Amino acid sequence: MCDFTGQLAGAGATKILAAFGAEVIRIEDPIQQGKWDILRGVPPWIGNARGLEAGGAFNNHNAGKLGITLNLRDNRAKELLRELVRISDAVTENFASGVMERLGFGYEDLRSIREDIVYVSNNGFGATGPYAAFKSWGPIAQAVSGLTYTSGLPDLPPAGWGYSFMDHTGGYYMATAVLMALIHRQRTGQGQWVDLACIEAAGTLNGVATLDATVNQRPMRREGMPNSNRSQSPKMSPHGIWPTKGHDNWIAIAVRDDREWQILSQIIGETWSSEDRWTRIENRVQDEDELEELLTTWTLNHDRQELAQELINAGVPSAPVLKPQERIEYDQRTAELWVTVEHTEVGECKVEGLPVRMSETPWSIARGAACLGEHNQYVFGELLGLSDEEIETLAAESVI
Repeated sequence: MCDFTGQLAGAGATKILAAFGAEVIRIEDPIQQGKWDILRGVPPWIGNARGLEAGGAFNNHNAGKLGITLNLRDNRAKELLRELVRISDAVTENFASGVMERLGFGYEDLRSIREDIVYVSNNGFGATGPYAAFKSWGPIAQAVSGLTYTSGLPDLPPAGWGYSFMDHTGGYYMATAVLMALIHRQRTGQGQWVDLACIEAAGTLNGVATLDATVNQRPMRREGMPNSNRSQSPKMSPHGIWPTKGHDNWIAIAVRDDREWQILSQIIGETWSSEDRWTRIENRVQDEDELEELLTTWTLNHDRQELAQELINAGVPSAPVLKPQERIEYDQRTAELWVTVEHTEVGECKVEGLPVRMSETPWSIARGAACLGEHNQYVFGELLGLSDEEIETLAAESVI
């Protein structure tokens, strides 16, 4: 695969494919030092390392891939890319719309090189339509898709979903799209262009609000809405996050029915929890504000880990709210998600694995992100047949 992706929305997709065995050849610009991916060489750093190769996010998103450099301002570099495309199954990119065409490697250009090529482009607004020329970042795609409007609490401005939420979703869809296009080619011999827009990927996550608006003619932001952690369909109460003993510690509790409320009320063991008014779900939902305040006075006196375990043992769904570093360092349930890889320059470091386990075809990530041009010798020498002298000359003349 010829890979021009960057950041999470694109690079996250090809990382998945690399983990399952694809030879992903990531192409970077030697003049700009790979900076068309703005995460290269920026914090958070890997341990005490600093510099171009030490960016933690870049290393995480690009683990397991090969890396080469091509200065596409030079016609010799363009010819090398054409040779690489001829032996590749797919070309992936998440530039703004039109960038690959300006470089001379749009879909029609790629088809002229290899007729059955699979080309997958992924950006915020897609390659066609009135928004195609717009630039995007995760929060922008979320805003246009309608997702941002559904976030937050009643009577407050939309809170948003974080900077990379949409990038994850776009990356998953992109990886799936590459595979679907390759399966189609395997069956028919036909390549194709897959045009992916993150605003459309985001729209698929907005189903409840969309249905409510189209079927019930109800706006998402109305009295009591959006409902944040509360569950009104299906009705559950209490259902949310509560503070516990200690600084910034929280617990999640989800009471699904009246039977589970009876269990919880017995564990609480206070006068208010045994009142008849709380025994029916309709009443708990109707007076949810009051119920949540009462529950808070109780949870604040308990350790989140101990309380969650007690509730789980009794049959009430619950979990401590873990901070990200706690999941990595202390939570044995997620130990296999974080794998140790070898990075050529910074040594051993941890990267995020994949959240799936396949008994017959497991994924594998053994190396960190490639250093700038790290695999030039292999790709240009072994794959394309250039001599050592030719490669040295191209490097000296900033072609690679």
